[in-house]
Amino acid sequence: MRQPESLAPLVDQGIIQEVVRPLMSGKEAQIYLVVAGDELRVAKVYKAAHDRSFRQRAAYTEGRAVRNTRTQRAMNKHSRFGRTQDEAGWRSAEVEIIYRLRAAGVPVPEPFNYCDGVLVMELITDADGAPAPRLADVDLDRREAGATFAKLLSAVVRMLCAGVVHGDLSEFNVLMGGEGPILIDFPQAVDPAQNQNARRLLVRDVDNLSRFLARAPGQRRLPYGQELWDLYARSELTPETQLTGRYQPPARPADTRSVLREIDAATREAERRGLGPASTPGPASGARRRRRRRRG
Repeated sequence: MRQPESLAPLVDQGIIQEVVRPLMSGKEAQIYLVVAGDELRVAKVYKAAHDRSFRQRAAYTEGRAVRNTRTQRAMNKHSRFGRTQDEAGWRSAEVEIIYRLRAAGVPVPEPFNYCDGVLVMELITDADGAPAPRLADVDLDRREAGATFAKLLSAVVRMLCAGVVHGDLSEFNVLMGGEGPILIDFPQAVDPAQNQNARRLLVRDVDNLSRFLARAPGQRRLPYGQELWDLYARSELTPETQLTGRYQPPARPADTRSVLREIDAATREAERRGLGPASTPGPASGARRRRRRRRG
């Protein structure tokens, strides 16, 4: 095949020996099957910002910072230099997170090289040695769906313990490898301690998996995401935690201020219409009207 321009520098440096074919295209990147280190691997070429379909990026980058204060100021001001650095940080974030997750025992591909915005990683294969399909592209029976969800839930627990929320997890970001599901695509991942959107993103991640796998007969959707965050927030989560799917939202105290504001607003509206206390005749005004009627 014709060699993609984006992979030419890696071929010139000998990091990639051969580009075999395109493998997959996603919202963030184009994936190629390549030969590197004398074996089949994948090269992930990140798309330019204007070519990506990922939305609401600000919700994911909240809390991210760089060590260089000059660079951080430029990023905050959205200058040309700042935008360039922000884009580079968005791409390199995945590499850093994958190394962190592998150290925490989360099933993710092994990274080999990151150069010129291209990440060369392990090729995940199925039981027959072919490139592994996405979870979205396989049919699972009840037993398989239950086992897959249990493994994915365990992976999400370990991720959260490692300080990572995927942020875009679904059946399209899971490869069904020969030894079990493998999680992929982390450039939008967030730090739960730094990003106020982390709880919402985590619950959505778990709900996405639960919704998809609950299509198998006999599977139920339970509030695992809420339970998981509650344990994390109370510092009771460990990598070995087994979730139960049981979660009771904390009782909320009555918002008396809100109730009083509503009563006050209703009272003012009634007075404006002549229905409230300000226009209601009292006993004295009623007696005066009766005397006027007798004189008339």
